[in-house]
Amino acid sequence: MIQVELRNVNKSFGKTEVIHDIDLEIEKGEFVVFVGPSGCGKSTLLRLIAGLETLSGGEIVIANKSVKDLPPSKRGIAMVFQSYALYPHMTVYNNMAFSLNLQGMTKSEIKDRVDSAARILQMEHLLERRPAALSGGQRQRVAIGRAIVRNPEVFLFDEPLSNLDAALRHDTRVEIAKLHNQLGVTTIYVTHDQVEAMTLADKIVVLKDGEVMQVGTPMELFNFPANEFVAGFLGSPKMNFFDGTISNISKDLGHADFKTDSLELKKIKLVSSHKDKLAGGRLGIRPQHLQIDSKGILKGKITLVEKLGIETIVELITIKENIPFRFATPHTPELSVGQEISFSFDVSKAHLFS
Repeated sequence: MIQVELRNVNKSFGKTEVIHDIDLEIEKGEFVVFVGPSGCGKSTLLRLIAGLETLSGGEIVIANKSVKDLPPSKRGIAMVFQSYALYPHMTVYNNMAFSLNLQGMTKSEIKDRVDSAARILQMEHLLERRPAALSGGQRQRVAIGRAIVRNPEVFLFDEPLSNLDAALRHDTRVEIAKLHNQLGVTTIYVTHDQVEAMTLADKIVVLKDGEVMQVGTPMELFNFPANEFVAGFLGSPKMNFFDGTISNISKDLGHADFKTDSLELKKIKLVSSHKDKLAGGRLGIRPQHLQIDSKGILKGKITLVEKLGIETIVELITIKENIPFRFATPHTPELSVGQEISFSFDVSKAHLFS
């Protein structure tokens, strides 16, 4: 069942169009993440769904009802902002109860909802504190609790972890994932952090310059990127790219040969189809897919070795062209700066972009 549907959605600020003809369907109970670089339009798109921005064109449907002319309070949504937006003079309990008081609920109904949310978030002991007496992670939990008590059709999260330190981001991310599994409410989450996107999402929407680049599960996007932007954006360390020449394109435009001064490969999967017999292209290989091999065709000179404990990342440049690339391994090989090393890789995991 479709819970949220965007139909040909557009948004302009003056003469500047920032959202371009977006069509998207979000199923009931799905956890969908909007991800992309700063300025790609992901927060604007979320604010359009919330009703905090007005559409320039198109339609938004929530629970089979067009919300184009409805205010945020009537859309069945609850939003958690990047800033906690808590009332400093109110206790945690009163912050969570505030919207319910505005709805005219009885005190017993409000208490039941606040107590229930506090139990879910394990913060019953914080209800009488004020925001100044809370840590950043605790304040974010209060903001989430304030959304839970409204029993919304859809949760909207706008980069909720960006103000937290690395350890707390991880812990809060785990809490949000558990919360979604427990409540099963449709969730739309905005982030620029691809690790958050990969670990939280049932479905990822990759945005660039106000347009959807690709929609799919995390592993679909990781293993089968639709274009060079998606391939380079998802994955850490990012995908290696090598410029070269494409030739011998198959009749179905599915495979082609690729050549540089130091590489010559046959029948590589062609991601972006190209009808010319000969064209420029870029070969993409993930650092994790390289293997040290004395007979390998990819040869590089080490410029930096980073030993991270659970992973070793090696920065190199190709011997002939001085093109930078990376190698990543869960092992800790004895490598040193200046050393020359050769790699092989499974060509079925390489991506060719024309």
